[in-house]
Amino acid sequence: MPSTLSRRTMLTALSAVAGGAALGCKAARAQDSLDGEVMPYTAFDRLPHKALQVGGGEIAVGFGPGEIKLTQLEMLPWIERSARAVSGYYGRFPVTKLKLLVLPAEGRGVPYGQTWGDPAAIRIRVGAEADEAALVADWVMVHEMVHLAFPRLKMRHNWLAEGLAVYVESIARIHSGDLTEEFVWREFVERMPRGLPKAGEQGLDNTHSWGRTYWGGAIFCLLADVGIRKQSANAKGLQHALRAVNAAVDFNTMWPIEKALETGDAAIGGSALMDLYARMKDKPENPDLDVLWKDMGVMVEGRTLRFDSSAPMAAVRKAICTPA
Repeated sequence: MPSTLSRRTMLTALSAVAGGAALGCKAARAQDSLDGEVMPYTAFDRLPHKALQVGGGEIAVGFGPGEIKLTQLEMLPWIERSARAVSGYYGRFPVTKLKLLVLPAEGRGVPYGQTWGDPAAIRIRVGAEADEAALVADWVMVHEMVHLAFPRLKMRHNWLAEGLAVYVESIARIHSGDLTEEFVWREFVERMPRGLPKAGEQGLDNTHSWGRTYWGGAIFCLLADVGIRKQSANAKGLQHALRAVNAAVDFNTMWPIEKALETGDAAIGGSALMDLYARMKDKPENPDLDVLWKDMGVMVEGRTLRFDSSAPMAAVRKAICTPA
């Protein structure tokens, strides 16, 4: 989550074209073959690869030309740490094989990444001046790897793909010990309101603004997690549903959104996902987040955040933050 750039800036940039680091003429020509709107599979396969084995998955890491202050060996622990966080949440790495292309960019952070399926691939940019602290703080790699665990959806349902990546990235990094609960819930309290519908907006399927896509999708995921836990007396949560979906399919396959949600519902023995989708897909739903935070025991007083263990849904919040 935290980074050299703001989360809003980088989430906006996920769909933008980032400038590369300054390269010599020969390196620039090689870089061109690795850029573009699609994953350059052929060019990637010609690169030397470093192999990582994480959570039952094999990650082939290729580094494009250009200068990055960090060495390749210094970047591998960041990739492995991110993969372990995602594997912990899903019970395994989401795909059996992944092609991961690392390219240089301007700056000191990790500006953005892109994910493709069939075959699964991620292309991610690392700032030429990035240091180890920037990689420890990075959330983009986990965000992109979360995409691998869910089927590809039609563009009108992109809010669910991105909402899952925002929400699961946050919770998975609590589970792995990379983030504190206090940090994540403060982020949710401060940023989730950006996903609430504005005047004149429609449901999630028909509103494609930045806020509704990323944070509106994350609100859906939080409400789904809470709804599943209410239906199951806190025995199961969204994590259980998403594990079942990933056991059946991954980003290499396109599915209708209904099939994905029904698969998750079947695993938790209820209908929380489809019920919530029916409410939010066509019509703008405006949940009272302040009430939700209070009920979950998330108390913000100025710059101070504390947890109220006596709140009616404090146990739900704690369960969400506890690995299954």
